[in-house]
Amino acid sequence: MNAETFLITNSLSLSSSLTSPKVPESICRRRFSFRLLWSEIHRYPSNYRRDLVTAEFRNVSGKRRSFGKVWADVKPKPFEVSADSVPTESVKFRDALNDIVLEEKWWEQFPKRWIIVILCFSAFLLCNMDRVNMSIAILPMSAEYGWNPTTVGLIQSSFFWGYLLTQIAGGIWADTLGGKAVLGFAVVWWSIATALTPVAAKLGLPFLLVTRAFMGIGEGVAMPAMNNMLSKWVPVSERSRSLALVYSGMYLGSVTGLAFSPYLIHTYGWPSVFYSFGSLGTVWFAVWLSKASNSPLEDPSLRPAEKKLILSSSLSKEPIKSIPWKLILSKAPVWALIVSHFCHNWGTFIILTWMPTYYHQVLKFNLSDSGMLCVVPWLTMAISANFGGWIADTLIMQTVGFLGPAFFLTQLSHVDSPAVAVLCMSCSQGTDAFSQSGLYSNHQDIAPRYSGILLGLSNTAGVLAGVLGTAATGYILQHGSWDNVFEVSVGLYLVGTVVWNLFSTGEKILD
Repeated sequence: MNAETFLITNSLSLSSSLTSPKVPESICRRRFSFRLLWSEIHRYPSNYRRDLVTAEFRNVSGKRRSFGKVWADVKPKPFEVSADSVPTESVKFRDALNDIVLEEKWWEQFPKRWIIVILCFSAFLLCNMDRVNMSIAILPMSAEYGWNPTTVGLIQSSFFWGYLLTQIAGGIWADTLGGKAVLGFAVVWWSIATALTPVAAKLGLPFLLVTRAFMGIGEGVAMPAMNNMLSKWVPVSERSRSLALVYSGMYLGSVTGLAFSPYLIHTYGWPSVFYSFGSLGTVWFAVWLSKASNSPLEDPSLRPAEKKLILSSSLSKEPIKSIPWKLILSKAPVWALIVSHFCHNWGTFIILTWMPTYYHQVLKFNLSDSGMLCVVPWLTMAISANFGGWIADTLIMQTVGFLGPAFFLTQLSHVDSPAVAVLCMSCSQGTDAFSQSGLYSNHQDIAPRYSGILLGLSNTAGVLAGVLGTAATGYILQHGSWDNVFEVSVGLYLVGTVVWNLFSTGEKILD
């Protein structure tokens, strides 16, 4: 008997695809080697190959014998092998491999959809690392270049100029071209702009403003692209948890940036912050190219069971051909999102960009203390965002996200202790994070097919709040006080609460 016939005889004994009556017992008791099986499998197409093959059979007496990774004692069945009964080669090994137990390493069994979620989380971590480093570096930079508070506010707001330009465009690109290319482009673009910031500052204020605006262009498309990716990859039942995890990457990015920036500034000078943070984007981009796909349908490595799970329960839709702007803008819940996003982001971006300055000017912390204490509110946000994502997926989360920050900001004018002020700021940021389970998940609730465009639309209003609020804060501080800054934020939080509860919905309004 030649090797091929012998292999077929043994490996097909359990498949019962051959029904003739008998095989000599001496043949069934013989062992076939793993090397022989391996060499035979490699003669066939790659979809029949595996890194590790373990075959388990039993002999007539029911005892097992082992040879390396292969259990090869075969329990005989009464059949004979004839030339007419041997199937074609592809059928032989397809049936044979159905009875082979495959051993996979644990990382090969990790769900691919959660790899996408983790990569989006990492992108947002880098996003905020590169964004908040300026809020620390601006202190030594303003001392070196002699900038007044109004100029500092202008520099801080210049990021949002570019950020504003690409919100709607980013949503359109993501929903038409796919989230993989758009998010990959975004990370590379803003990483280059980050690394060029020290060079631009030395050339002059106009160059710095343009560079920061360019950085905003890159970060502006990140959120719509991420929203597009998750709408295709994550089932509805896991949506809030995945969104909470991804957005917590923003907060942990702030924690990381604020924690490491003071050390880098003291040790290597303020330009080192931009060089080091900007270089991390290239590492992320290399992993993104090799692991990400626009959708489960385009991923050849996705396991069939996971693909079935995602496609049967996700909000994934085919790329859109046209955008019904008139229909979208005619819906009251859409305008509730836009107004609420503006009100929410006014307070959030002020705290994001001005908190280290507040700690330094009001609480009299030095540069290192300002950076480290700024970590506490953002760490609280990271925890709260994930907590909110697990406990609820309802509109009440956004009410907490509005009224909580409003209440704690009003307390800042009544406290004298720096420790209590930090506590109030942390509680404000912690309750603000519940917005991830309200405002930021509502786009997929009401318009799953246009979620990227809708997020770009509402986030445009949110970024406009960043542009106006960050610049206005510098003006208010030059002519007023921090109490006036917080009063404006509290007023807008209350407006957002009213609009959200009157007009928003958790039901789908657009197909």
